[in-house]
Amino acid sequence: MTQRRLSPVSPPSPEEEGRPNGSELQKRCVSMKLYCDPISTTSRPVLMFIADQGLDVEIVKVDLMAGGHQDPEYLALNPNGIVPFLVDGDFRLGESIAILKYLAIRAHSTAYPESLKGQMKVDEALSWFATQFHETFCVMVCYPHIGVPHDMTPGQYADLMAYGREHCPRWLTVLDRSMLAGQPYVCGDQVTLADYLGLSFVLLGGLANYDFSPYPNIQAWIARMQARPSYVPTYAAFDTMLAYMRQQKAA
Repeated sequence: MTQRRLSPVSPPSPEEEGRPNGSELQKRCVSMKLYCDPISTTSRPVLMFIADQGLDVEIVKVDLMAGGHQDPEYLALNPNGIVPFLVDGDFRLGESIAILKYLAIRAHSTAYPESLKGQMKVDEALSWFATQFHETFCVMVCYPHIGVPHDMTPGQYADLMAYGREHCPRWLTVLDRSMLAGQPYVCGDQVTLADYLGLSFVLLGGLANYDFSPYPNIQAWIARMQARPSYVPTYAAFDTMLAYMRQQKAA
């Protein structure tokens, strides 16, 4: 596992600790470590959010391709053996959505509104991406281009892909014509946690060379998110992997 820091800042003084004060509060995460791999679909939303917010979270890379998630040292920390995983002092937290919420609430970020109704709309979108959309688009359409699971035959997976191709337009249409209709981001005029998670899932379409041209609002949203300064450093490893896969297919 390799370590690096994002946006280092000085720790708050004792008298400042606990005082909710705008941008200073956003950066009071100096004791945190995020175990992740930028190649991981669920790590990228957290990494992009951390970069956008300027949080000082120590990034510890768990190299999935090298089996780092099965390293005894990591399994002792996180028995699930998956990423991302957050350590904040003696507090430990897994699952991308839970980590996003924890960081946003701790930082008083507008990406997770303070109002109950605002939070519930973000929660609704997060759940939607993680269930209906992920199951049909990510699992059935995109991931098969990485490889066939050991417990399925190529024929079974071909059937799964065909089902996904048939049904995923339903969810893409919802995203394009309902969730993103007349507004720049999934939950309104401001970027929220749902945008960070949703972007990572939607961009998996690159594995399948998926054509988003029938969905202009999705295309505009992708471009809007990719224009953020945090996009390039967060997605560099993923984009490099996509370029390599396309090169291999063309060879």
